[in-house]
Amino acid sequence: MGEQHVGFHSEVPDNHAFTATEIQELLSLFLLNHATSDSQASNPTTTDQRKLRRMLSNRESARRSRWRKKRHLEDLNNELNRLMTQNRHLKDRLARILNCRHVVLTQNDWLWLESVGLRSRLSDLCRILTAMSSPSNTFT
Repeated sequence: MGEQHVGFHSEVPDNHAFTATEIQELLSLFLLNHATSDSQASNPTTTDQRKLRRMLSNRESARRSRWRKKRHLEDLNNELNRLMTQNRHLKDRLARILNCRHVVLTQNDWLWLESVGLRSRLSDLCRILTAMSSPSNTFT
Protein backbone atom coordinates (compact mmCIF):
# COMPACT_ATOMS: atom_id res chain seq x y z
CA MET A 1 0.00 0.00 0.00
CA GLY A 2 1.19 3.50 -0.78
CA GLU A 3 1.22 6.56 1.45
CA GLN A 4 -2.25 8.04 2.01
CA HIS A 5 -3.26 11.53 3.07
CA VAL A 6 -5.85 12.16 5.73
CA GLY A 7 -9.04 13.35 4.04
CA PHE A 8 -9.86 16.54 5.91
CA HIS A 9 -8.89 20.16 5.72
CA SER A 10 -9.10 22.83 8.39
CA GLU A 11 -7.76 26.34 8.71
CA VAL A 12 -5.30 26.46 11.60
CA PRO A 13 -3.13 29.54 12.20
CA ASP A 14 0.63 28.97 12.14
CA ASN A 15 0.95 29.94 15.79
CA HIS A 16 -1.90 27.66 16.95
CA ALA A 17 -1.02 25.31 19.80
CA PHE A 18 -3.16 22.20 19.79
CA THR A 19 -5.02 21.25 22.94
CA ALA A 20 -5.09 17.68 24.22
CA THR A 21 -8.67 17.32 22.95
CA GLU A 22 -7.73 18.54 19.47
CA ILE A 23 -4.77 16.14 19.35
CA GLN A 24 -7.05 13.25 20.32
CA GLU A 25 -9.53 14.24 17.61
CA LEU A 26 -6.80 14.42 14.98
CA LEU A 27 -5.42 11.04 16.05
CA SER A 28 -8.87 9.46 15.96
CA LEU A 29 -9.49 10.94 12.50
CA PHE A 30 -6.19 9.52 11.30
CA LEU A 31 -6.92 6.11 12.80
CA LEU A 32 -10.43 6.10 11.36
CA ASN A 33 -9.14 7.08 7.94
CA HIS A 34 -6.43 4.40 8.13
CA ALA A 35 -8.90 1.74 9.35
CA THR A 36 -11.40 2.77 6.69
CA SER A 37 -8.89 2.59 3.90
CA ASP A 38 -7.92 -0.94 5.08
CA SER A 39 -11.57 -2.03 5.27
CA GLN A 40 -12.35 -0.42 1.93
CA ALA A 41 -9.59 -2.43 0.32
CA SER A 42 -11.05 -5.70 1.58
CA ASN A 43 -14.80 -4.91 1.73
CA PRO A 44 -15.82 -1.63 0.12
CA THR A 45 -19.38 -0.76 1.19
CA THR A 46 -21.04 2.50 0.39
CA THR A 47 -22.98 2.46 3.69
CA ASP A 48 -19.76 2.40 5.70
CA GLN A 49 -18.32 5.15 3.54
CA ARG A 50 -21.39 7.30 4.05
CA LYS A 51 -21.27 6.71 7.82
CA LEU A 52 -17.61 7.64 7.93
CA ARG A 53 -18.12 10.76 5.81
CA ARG A 54 -21.05 11.75 8.00
CA MET A 55 -19.03 11.16 11.18
CA LEU A 56 -16.14 13.25 9.84
CA SER A 57 -18.56 15.96 8.76
CA ASN A 58 -20.16 15.96 12.22
CA ARG A 59 -16.75 16.26 13.88
CA GLU A 60 -15.78 19.15 11.65
CA SER A 61 -19.14 20.80 12.33
CA ALA A 62 -18.63 20.34 16.08
CA ARG A 63 -15.13 21.81 15.81
CA ARG A 64 -16.50 24.86 13.99
CA SER A 65 -19.26 25.17 16.57
CA ARG A 66 -16.72 25.09 19.42
CA TRP A 67 -14.65 27.71 17.60
CA ARG A 68 -17.71 29.97 17.12
CA LYS A 69 -18.63 29.54 20.79
CA LYS A 70 -15.08 30.40 21.84
CA ARG A 71 -15.06 33.45 19.55
CA HIS A 72 -18.45 34.56 20.91
CA LEU A 73 -17.16 34.21 24.48
CA GLU A 74 -14.07 36.29 23.59
CA ASP A 75 -16.33 38.95 22.05
CA LEU A 76 -18.48 38.99 25.18
CA ASN A 77 -15.39 39.33 27.38
CA ASN A 78 -14.14 42.21 25.22
CA GLU A 79 -17.53 43.90 25.49
CA LEU A 80 -17.52 43.32 29.27
CA ASN A 81 -14.08 44.93 29.57
CA ARG A 82 -15.17 47.88 27.43
CA LEU A 83 -18.32 48.40 29.49
CA MET A 84 -16.43 48.08 32.78
CA THR A 85 -13.94 50.72 31.59
CA GLN A 86 -16.77 52.99 30.48
CA ASN A 87 -18.52 52.45 33.83
CA ARG A 88 -15.32 53.35 35.72
CA HIS A 89 -14.95 56.57 33.66
CA LEU A 90 -18.58 57.49 34.31
CA LYS A 91 -18.16 56.86 38.05
CA ASP A 92 -15.03 59.06 38.07
CA ARG A 93 -16.91 61.80 36.22
CA LEU A 94 -19.83 61.53 38.65
CA ALA A 95 -17.44 61.81 41.61
CA ARG A 96 -15.89 64.97 40.11
CA ILE A 97 -19.33 66.49 39.49
CA LEU A 98 -20.49 65.65 43.03
CA ASN A 99 -17.30 67.22 44.40
CA CYS A 100 -17.92 70.39 42.36
CA ARG A 101 -21.52 70.42 43.61
CA HIS A 102 -20.28 70.21 47.19
CA VAL A 103 -17.87 73.12 46.61
CA VAL A 104 -20.65 75.24 45.03
CA LEU A 105 -23.08 74.45 47.87
CA THR A 106 -20.41 75.36 50.45
CA GLN A 107 -19.69 78.65 48.67
CA ASN A 108 -23.43 79.32 48.38
CA ASP A 109 -23.88 78.79 52.14
CA TRP A 110 -20.97 81.13 52.88
CA LEU A 111 -22.33 83.81 50.52
CA TRP A 112 -25.80 83.51 52.04
CA LEU A 113 -24.39 84.00 55.56
CA GLU A 114 -22.34 86.94 54.33
CA SER A 115 -25.45 88.51 52.75
CA VAL A 116 -27.37 88.09 56.04
CA GLY A 117 -24.55 89.87 57.88
CA LEU A 118 -24.38 92.67 55.32
CA ARG A 119 -28.17 93.16 55.44
CA SER A 120 -27.98 93.43 59.22
CA ARG A 121 -25.22 96.04 58.97
CA LEU A 122 -27.18 97.94 56.30
CA SER A 123 -30.27 97.89 58.50
CA ASP A 124 -28.25 99.21 61.45
CA LEU A 125 -26.77 101.97 59.26
CA CYS A 126 -30.24 102.92 58.01
CA ARG A 127 -31.50 103.21 61.62
CA ILE A 128 -28.52 105.36 62.55
CA LEU A 129 -29.03 107.57 59.51
CA THR A 130 -32.74 107.90 60.25
CA ALA A 131 -32.01 108.76 63.85
CA MET A 132 -29.44 111.37 62.83
CA SER A 133 -31.73 113.04 60.32
CA SER A 134 -34.79 113.28 62.57
CA PRO A 135 -35.82 116.84 63.73
CA SER A 136 -35.44 116.00 67.41
CA ASN A 137 -31.73 115.40 66.92
CA THR A 138 -30.31 118.68 65.87
CA PHE A 139 -26.73 119.45 66.62
CA THR A 140 -26.51 123.20 66.66
